[in-house]
Amino acid sequence: MVDYTKRPKSPAQPPPQPPPAQPYGQPPQQYGQQPPPPQGSGVNMSKVSLTKSAPSVSLTKTAGTTGILRVNLNWNSRPGGAGGGGGGFLKRLASAAGGGAIDLDLGCLYEYADGSKGVIQALGNAFRGQHTMGNGQSIAWLDGDDRSGRNTGGENLLVDLQHTQLIRRILVFALIYEGVPNWGQADAVVTMFPANGPQIEVRLDEHDPRARICAIAMLENRGGELVVNREVRYVHGGQDVLDRTYGWGMDWTPGRK
Repeated sequence: MVDYTKRPKSPAQPPPQPPPAQPYGQPPQQYGQQPPPPQGSGVNMSKVSLTKSAPSVSLTKTAGTTGILRVNLNWNSRPGGAGGGGGGFLKRLASAAGGGAIDLDLGCLYEYADGSKGVIQALGNAFRGQHTMGNGQSIAWLDGDDRSGRNTGGENLLVDLQHTQLIRRILVFALIYEGVPNWGQADAVVTMFPANGPQIEVRLDEHDPRARICAIAMLENRGGELVVNREVRYVHGGQDVLDRTYGWGMDWTPGRK
């Protein structure tokens, strides 16, 4: 099985190392967890769920443009069917596929206001984008790659919201790197945790067993306002096809972890 990584325009440099990852099984508390809604409120003010009928929300209006936005990919820790049990999403997928390891990855395509574009993903150790600010800091980065499926905290993409004006768009996607796609068994969900304001949830409640990649959500700067839009769009092919689907216009070459 061949996957894709972005082909650099200039001689490749050793990829920057991501910051030390939070130990798996311990969710990174420093990025901000929202408190539960008031008792008896009848409305969950701590969460906004994006759906087909209500696909967008202004992150700027609900959370502001400060702090770190944590974009978390996670899955149901209990398999379907009677009796429940443990093992998590990846174990259930392996069982449905007749055994064998499955590796689910979180990543994103980014395009910044100056026209620079790239990919952030575990493949090729591209935990940070190729493009950084003058001080060398990144606008977005991954906290690590959970290849075992045993991390109860899932995988996390971090976005520094104080640099909203430098962002044109960020497309968050999930990739089944190894194994047979079986999104229908996943009950997978992406939740965005801003430092302030409600969580934003996007459930992968539509499925395509022929696709290995799902475009989940787009963060787009619209006149200085960062808007989150639900996508849940499955792509038949690799990251190069995802690129063409959304008109990113980058060059790609086959690659592996």
